[in-house]
Amino acid sequence: MKRTLQAVCVLVLGASAGAAQDVTPDPAIEVDAARAELGKRMFYDTRLSGDTSLSCASCHQPDKAFTDGEALSQAYTGAGHFRNAPTLANVGFREAWMHDGRLGTNLNDVAREMITETYLMNMDMRIMQERMKQDPVYRAMFAAAGMSEPSNGGARNALMDFMKTIQSRNAPFDTGEMSAAATRGQGIFEGKGGCAACHSGARFTDDKPHNTGVPTNPDIWSDPLRHSAFVTYAKFMGVENYMNLREDLGAYVRTHREETKRTFLTPSLRELKYTAPYMHNGTFATLADVVDFYDEGGGNDTAKDTRLQPLGLVPSEKADLIAFLESLSGDSFDTDAYVWREDDYDYELIENWREQPN
Repeated sequence: MKRTLQAVCVLVLGASAGAAQDVTPDPAIEVDAARAELGKRMFYDTRLSGDTSLSCASCHQPDKAFTDGEALSQAYTGAGHFRNAPTLANVGFREAWMHDGRLGTNLNDVAREMITETYLMNMDMRIMQERMKQDPVYRAMFAAAGMSEPSNGGARNALMDFMKTIQSRNAPFDTGEMSAAATRGQGIFEGKGGCAACHSGARFTDDKPHNTGVPTNPDIWSDPLRHSAFVTYAKFMGVENYMNLREDLGAYVRTHREETKRTFLTPSLRELKYTAPYMHNGTFATLADVVDFYDEGGGNDTAKDTRLQPLGLVPSEKADLIAFLESLSGDSFDTDAYVWREDDYDYELIENWREQPN
């Protein structure tokens, strides 16, 4: 089966005999098992938000490849978000985060911003630390992870280690089990479609910002809760005239250079069968909509990437291309492989925290 874009890895998870073999795009990232287990508990805990209304999983749900199925994601009470929740599949392999790439150090920084930003989880991390100190299970889990007590830095590191375990598994593209249509679609993806120019590598992204002319989502400005969150973000990022702005400037917030306006990081194509709606603002409901958009040469924007030109795909070619795109999604949501599994690591490291009272 043709698989020229990347190598794949076969991982044996779990120490017990007969553990499942998973085919993954990249080798697993080594993490501290006890710390990652702690991060998993935090990921699903609404006490990490100021009013306990949201957890990380509110916007990053496992059955949707750690997205939320909404065009524009949820936000803290009294606000609304102005972006689509990106997948966390293979997030540990990224070099920059957020649709505009404004976070580019490590996942620890991502965890901190998601927790503390006012329109996201709006949590004072000193309060979060105290909440965890009052929970005997958290105290036991921090101790099992080599930390004397719950701390802000330890909490962020634990979330980082958990997120690094979220990895694509057993996609037909990786296992060599693509259909004939998907194989034909790969030829279009790499050839006539020109998709591989930006969607390259194991995660099918160059991790660079581009302007493809994606239409603006008017809900950002017609909804006062979303608009207020957008204004808060733009003001903090030093954007001029933010009160009158009616477009998302994307990576411009990092550079403040005219040519970077409305550029957004190339999204990964991994698990995209589960991550609709698509684009940074959820403009397109289906993969067919996305293919039609690029077949037409992208959107109308004077600064659009010049490589985007009408493709002239016929219906059968579009169908084959969609079949290939769907082959990049695995079986994680049938097998529960995306969710942290108890046989993944040696849980003697965790000692006896499960017997502790809640």
